[in-house]
Parts: sequence; structure tokens; C-alpha cells
Amino acid sequence: MSNSHRIHAGKSEAFEKDTDQPGNDRHYGRQVVLAGVGINLALGFLYAWSVISKKIPDSWQWSEADRVLPYSIACLGISLPMVFTGWFQDKCGPRMAATIGGILAGSGIILASLTQSLAGYALGFGALFGVGTSFAYAAVTPTAVKWFSPAKTGVVTGIVVGGYGLATLYAAPLAELLINAHGISNTLLAVGIVFFLGIVGFSQLLVLPKTPSRSEKKGNPDSCDDFSPREIVRTWQFYVIWFAYACASGAGLMVISKLAIIADFQAGLKLGFVLVACLGLGNGGGRILTGAISDRIGRKATLLICFATQACLIFLLSKSKGPEYGTLPVFMALSTLIGMNYGANLSLYPSITKDYYGLKNFGANFGLIHSAWGVGGFALSFLAGYTFDMMHSFILAYKCAIVLLLFAFVLTVFIKAPGRREQSMIARGLGKTERGD
Repeated sequence: MSNSHRIHAGKSEAFEKDTDQPGNDRHYGRQVVLAGVGINLALGFLYAWSVISKKIPDSWQWSEADRVLPYSIACLGISLPMVFTGWFQDKCGPRMAATIGGILAGSGIILASLTQSLAGYALGFGALFGVGTSFAYAAVTPTAVKWFSPAKTGVVTGIVVGGYGLATLYAAPLAELLINAHGISNTLLAVGIVFFLGIVGFSQLLVLPKTPSRSEKKGNPDSCDDFSPREIVRTWQFYVIWFAYACASGAGLMVISKLAIIADFQAGLKLGFVLVACLGLGNGGGRILTGAISDRIGRKATLLICFATQACLIFLLSKSKGPEYGTLPVFMALSTLIGMNYGANLSLYPSITKDYYGLKNFGANFGLIHSAWGVGGFALSFLAGYTFDMMHSFILAYKCAIVLLLFAFVLTVFIKAPGRREQSMIARGLGKTERGD
């Protein structure tokens, strides 16, 4: 047997390992979607960091900038390796990628539970949990969308990634309850063990259809226009998408990372975990809702609405002070809506990546684009902590987030599909807004 035949056979065997479902029953796709939601519900524990960081005792001697560092590193750990983890799941299959992710993520939380040092949390909760999330997160969405037609890309993506956002509904209250009863270390140890087992278990359900979905079949306009990662970085659209994604995700992650402290500082509200849960409700619901809406009115139109709305909401958050506006109902409403607009990005950008660049290399291509999520989250969340230490105010961070959101709005106005994809998208009926008309 020649070397080329051996390589081809090896790839075929690897593929078969992730396609051992009964027949090609499309109903099995629902099971894959539910497994993806389960994995993301665990990975979304990251959003409980606002509660965890507030519970760190003064005896640990962490500054406000220190308290946001593990979270910021986790954001980078999730996004930057996704170029590799997306490629890895494309080549080795979603089951293996997600299993590795579960092992790393669970181990990272367990490691953090064994220390009180900033370095230990940066390594465990930051780097290991972040990279583990990158492996698992990169596997679930590409696998799910391959089971369904292109017309359902938005809603399927929204449901799968919605699990990540909805995690805050249980993560923040659960973290508050367990930490109050058992302390930070015991809480993280228990969570780490459960997530290790849970993510690895759900990963075994991530399989690909044995025959291509309609978006992959030969003769479909999509199939001849798939971009490789090397090709997408040669399009100007990639850089507009990347920068706008960094601005929008950074603004949302900044609020998520400091929400409990913002509520306490501006309004004296001690129920930070309630606000984080409200934000999570909006986050998860926003992913599903905007995914479905974008299937009807287009990704671009939906993004523009979200950018403008988020800028207004962060401005209102900056003014929510005193007995008149700094009330629990006001903060609950703002938290929910900010979470909704933030969550929209996690549904819309995977969808626009598939629309513009195709499904064949979706994992690696979205990995490149998703690096913006980590860079934006790291920069603005760290800025919020640093400026608060220096100025004892979040005003500068608010202003930076608003300006970046408006800049993202302007850039997105001019976005359109790469030239060779435009006719494919017209044939699929994605609408004028996606063609930049």
C-alpha cells in the first residue's frame, strides 16, 4: 500500500470513529444538539467568576486587577488556541476534541481549588480551563450544524451556544450558595470533578452524519466556494469581522466580569449573583432569539441592531446610580438586556463565518475569527479592573466600550460577502442584507 493510500485510510478510520450513529437519521442531530448544550452549560461556569472573585477574602491580598486576571487569561485561553482546536476537531473529529476539552477544563478547576495564589488561579481557572473550553467549544457547533440545512444555521447555532450563556442561570446562584456554605476551595473542587465527568460523558455523543448535509453535498453552491484558513485572511472582510467581534464581545465581557462589583459600587446592591443570573438569562436567550431572527432578516441587520442597542444600554448602566436609578429592578433589566446583546455575538459570528466562508473548514476558520472574543474580553475586562484601581471609577471603561461599539457599527455597515461567495448566498436566498446591498 502506498503512503498516500495509508494516509487516506487513516483519515477514513478517524472519520468513522465519529460517525458510528445508527444510519443517518436526521433525528439523531437533535441528540447532538442536546449534547452540545450540555457541554456548553458546563463550560459556561466561566460566567460565575464575577461572583467568585467578589468572594475572595482580603486575606488573599488580591487587588481588583488581580481579581480579574484569571478570568482575562481564561478568555485568551479559550479564543487564541481555537485556531488550532478548530483545525484539530476538523481533522480528528469532535468526540476526541471535546473529550480532551473536558479533561483539561475539569482539571483546571480542580487545580485552582488546591491553591490560594494568583499564579495557581491564573494557571488552573485561567489557562487550563480556558484551553479546555477551547477544545470542547470548537467541537460542538460545527458538529451540530452539519446535521441541518443551511436555512437553519442561525437557530441551530443559537440553541447550541445558548447553553453557554444560560449556564449563568445556575452557575452564579450555585456558586453563591456553595461558597457561602463550604468556601471557595471546596466549591471549586466539587465543580471541577462534576464537570470533568460530565463534559467527557457528553462528548461521546458528538458524532457526524455519515452522509453530507445539504450544505456539503457536491453541486450545492456552498461546496465549490469553501475558504481555507489561509484564504480567509486574504479577504478584507475577515479583518472587519474580527475587529467588530472584538469590540462587541469585549464590551459584554467587561460588564460580565465586574457586574457584581459595579452593582455594589454604584448602587450599594449586594445581590450580585441575582444580576449575574439575569445577565445569563439574557445571554442564553439572546443567542437563540437573534440566531432565529438573523435567519429571517440577515446577519448584518441583526448585528447593527445589537451594536446600537448595546451602546445605549452601557450608557444607561453608567448613569444607574443613587436611589432613583440605582435600584434592583433597573439593574436586573439592564443586566438582562446587556446579556442578550452580548449573547447575540456568539450566535451571529459563527453563522456569518459559515455564510461567508463555507462549512468545510468551519472549525479552523471560526477559530481565527473567535480569537477576537478573547482579545476583546481580555483588553476591556482588564481595563475595567485597572482603571478602577487607579481612578476608583468605571467611567473610562464605559466610555471606551461605547466608542468601540459605535465603531463596530460603522464598520459593519460596509461588510458584504467575499466576491466568490456572493452568488452562492443569493442562490441560497440569504437576502439583501448579507450581500451588502
